Amino acid sequence: MSGYAMEPAMPTEIGIQALPSSDQWSPTPVVPAPVCRFENFLGAERANSLLAYAISRQADFNAGTVLDPFTGQVSHKGRNSLVLPVTSAVFSAHLADCLPLVQEVLGHQAALTQSLTVLTAHGEGGHYGMHTDASRVRDVSTALSAVYYLHRKPRGFDGGQLRLYDTLLHDGGAQPAESYRTVEPEHDTIVFFPASAFHEVVPSTCPSGQFADHRFTLTTWISSAGSATTSGTSTRTLQWMARAAERTRPLTDVTSDQDGARPTTLPAAAPETRLTLPTPTHRHESGPRERR
Repeated sequence: MSGYAMEPAMPTEIGIQALPSSDQWSPTPVVPAPVCRFENFLGAERANSLLAYAISRQADFNAGTVLDPFTGQVSHKGRNSLVLPVTSAVFSAHLADCLPLVQEVLGHQAALTQSLTVLTAHGEGGHYGMHTDASRVRDVSTALSAVYYLHRKPRGFDGGQLRLYDTLLHDGGAQPAESYRTVEPEHDTIVFFPASAFHEVVPSTCPSGQFADHRFTLTTWISSAGSATTSGTSTRTLQWMARAAERTRPLTDVTSDQDGARPTTLPAAAPETRLTLPTPTHRHESGPRERR
């Protein structure tokens, strides 16, 4: 038997000495970053073939770049990774088939018709500082980002996790919060999130130094070819996130992707493989949050 007394507990008043009074509300609203993740996205055979392809193209990768939000100038500040622009009909078909489900989970209503895709590789010291994908798409309030992970087994690198930051609402504006969700870079998994979400790739290590042991991804930005007025509507959550992300968009017009990716038209979802929720209602699990 328990050694604790079985008598009913009596409530105790927490007085002013222990908890000083306050005349104003102190909490600040935080909007969670929506995310949708799939395992075994392409299947073992296709995933392994894609990984072998990425490794075979080592000589064609170039240093990844960023755009300065004020000048629009290309630089490497805050980023250490290798990139290779690619297209894939098979990968685009998989994206198209799961997008209806992804959009339902994320509360996303825009018409998505095209994508930009690059292969990336992160090795020793690889990282990408906090940013949004506003420079990659025309309308950040209605676009999605997707990261598909590839790596050898056993994993030849450590680190490289994706951090998705929540959005803090303060003084009528919006900014990245200190809380975030961590996504592990697991082979043959893909994660979708709003392109307006602040996110970063934490530093990785690669003890062998071999290119084949790097952390590989297919990073994709999915959007509409039209303007914000024709691409559809977004939820209030996505509007708040977009408000914060717009400050990271270059002030000058950007006519092409800084890493050389080119738009690819997404096919229509195949009726026999299109993914949808089994019922019109579902519960969204937000999961635990971490703080820096």
